[in-house]
Amino acid sequence: MTPTSKKRKSALLQNLIKDKILKNFPHLKKKDVVTASVGISGPDLVLSKTARKLVGVNFEAKNQNKMKTIYDWYKQSAKTSKGKLMPCVVCKMNTRDPLVIIDLDDFFKLIKD
Repeated sequence: MTPTSKKRKSALLQNLIKDKILKNFPHLKKKDVVTASVGISGPDLVLSKTARKLVGVNFEAKNQNKMKTIYDWYKQSAKTSKGKLMPCVVCKMNTRDPLVIIDLDDFFKLIKD
């Protein structure tokens, strides 16, 4: 994959997250949520002071194929939840804190209330 393709792929995910923030917090304006240039250090989405208070999340967007195992785990959780519960994966690596993985739409349902 070329560097340009990688940047475009990353930008697509950043824009998806930005759009979901603006949709779930309709009183925010476009200037409150700005995607950072790919390759720049710092957050992938730059939130205004108002957006930081409302959203309360620092987003790091990773759009890579290396995460197949995580998606397999998530598929297993979704299958066993039978549409009655929110699928969720909790994963942990030695010497690291556990992480929780949920669907992006489910995540926004949780934080907008």
